[in-house]
Amino acid sequence: MATHSAKHLIIGGGIIGCSIAYHLTKNGEKDVVLLEKASLTEGATWHAAGLVGQLRSSRNTTRMLKRSVAMYDSLEAETGMAFDWKKVGSLRLASTRERLLEAKRLTTMARSFDLEMEMITAEEAKNLFPYIDANGLEGAAFIPSDGHVDPASLCQAIAAGARKHGAQIRQGVKVDDFEVTDGRISKVLTSEGDYEAETVVF
Repeated sequence: MATHSAKHLIIGGGIIGCSIAYHLTKNGEKDVVLLEKASLTEGATWHAAGLVGQLRSSRNTTRMLKRSVAMYDSLEAETGMAFDWKKVGSLRLASTRERLLEAKRLTTMARSFDLEMEMITAEEAKNLFPYIDANGLEGAAFIPSDGHVDPASLCQAIAAGARKHGAQIRQGVKVDDFEVTDGRISKVLTSEGDYEAETVVF
């Protein structure tokens, strides 16, 4: 079989692999190849719930998720592909004084991470989501930029962006094994031949 080469070889065509290809190529990297053993999104991405929440206990993780939302906001215009991104916000309900205090602490933390989050009343929460039973509700925390998305169509849009910036995406290519030299992957053995790459991501 033929021997192929790439500067960056990505294994797996889920949302993470496609996103790596997208960001590498968008930032000017050349010779980026992604291999997927079946079709894009057929693994864990297809099963994901698609909830997009940004606040985490880590500042860096929160920053990464904020950047994801910023990408979702512009990706359809960039690629021409719709992916059902609904920026509807998220609520954290507090039915006890203790939970209300915890929500207030989270709001302070979110603001320190430069993420918009506000405390609202039980009535305001019910206005945002009428199915709530507001009896006994002390209040809620609201992040307006959270939302939900269709993971499979989002992955296809990210892949389209990666292709637009020069990535090669090859589906139906199964990785069979690796050759390791001096602690590094030196060769990737696949169903369409061997690949040599400077970096391998899987």
